[in-house]
Amino acid sequence: MNHKPTDCRTVPDPCRGDMLCVNQNGGYLCIPRNMYNYNYRPDPVPPEPVYPDTSVGFSDTFPPSRPRPVEPSYPRVRGTAPCILGYSAAEDGTCNDIDECETNSHHCNPTQVCINTAGGYTCSCSEGYWLIGGQCQDIDECRYGYCQQLCANVPGSYSCSCNPGFILNPDSRTCQDVDECEDDPCSHGCFNTYGSFMCNCDEGFELAADGTTCIDLDECSFSEFLCQNRCVNTPGSFTCICPPGYYVYEDGRSCEDINECDTGNNTCTTAQTCFNFQGGYTCLDPLHCDLPYIEVSDNQCMCSAENPACRDKPFTILYRHMDLSSGRSVPADIFQMQATTRYPGAFYIFQIKSGNEGREFYMRQTSNVSATLVLSRPIKGPREVVLDLEMVTVNNVINFRGSSIIRLTIFVSEHPF
Repeated sequence: MNHKPTDCRTVPDPCRGDMLCVNQNGGYLCIPRNMYNYNYRPDPVPPEPVYPDTSVGFSDTFPPSRPRPVEPSYPRVRGTAPCILGYSAAEDGTCNDIDECETNSHHCNPTQVCINTAGGYTCSCSEGYWLIGGQCQDIDECRYGYCQQLCANVPGSYSCSCNPGFILNPDSRTCQDVDECEDDPCSHGCFNTYGSFMCNCDEGFELAADGTTCIDLDECSFSEFLCQNRCVNTPGSFTCICPPGYYVYEDGRSCEDINECDTGNNTCTTAQTCFNFQGGYTCLDPLHCDLPYIEVSDNQCMCSAENPACRDKPFTILYRHMDLSSGRSVPADIFQMQATTRYPGAFYIFQIKSGNEGREFYMRQTSNVSATLVLSRPIKGPREVVLDLEMVTVNNVINFRGSSIIRLTIFVSEHPF
């Protein structure tokens, strides 16, 4: 550290008592005033001895020697002092420097540091201080940006430190980032940032309040429509489960019916017919026609007009089967009925003869020879509904009235899919 030189002009009242300040290279000296006012002059230089020639005898006098150059003029203690000020005579007659700092004979201020010099001493300031008004005052190094981040001034020095997430470099001034991810602070993934770090979580997890641990997301709680049937939460994911008779579709969420009749995974005998519906199946027994009906095909019974017992009975009974999802939205057209034989002058009446006690269905005639069965109220399953749909043929020209029945069996599934 560079300091401004001190002398008698820059230091106010540097010497105490009856001492006089004398400038010296690099500092100043304090000497008694009466000593400084003494008329100093160089001591006469003793002549060099001349040794006589012994061959001619001894002489009582010595010839004068050549005068020596005049030494530099500086204060001496009276004319009798052998050494200049700041030195003391040793026993061997040599002059040794007086260490005013060690003997505590200096006049430096308490805030100053005494530095011994040849023949004197200098009052200076320690490192970290500078001289202001004759006093050593602490230098606030923090004002000059000695530290990269945090700085604390202390008497005569300073101390650097770093913000959290940094460590102090060996130069004790600059800071470098700490890679916190090396200590694995995160339960899943870690991303180092300047002065900090960030944790991230795998898919299906979310970051907890502590910012480091990951907790499982309950995807099933987000929506009841995530799975078509039932949602089961798993660590980091979820699984959709379908009821018996269904399998999970390719999208992982929908349920698709298992056709047990096609897969052969059913209990029907060879005499029975396997009928598949949503979520299950049923085994249909072979057709049995009650008298006076006779079987004309595997799903139709007929009562002949020539048979007196068939009077006032439907001419034919056709057996049909269909499936229906539970809770299907209404209104919905679910079955169509149509006359297969047309007679000139005849017209047709379509109606539900039996099985509609709950008023869930009605017939809507769509033409003079056809009608549609309409579901008017939702039906909850599992349930089996048997409807007799009647088509009445009326021909006033020949005074004929007859009817045919479609016995429709509806298997309502347990689930709405």
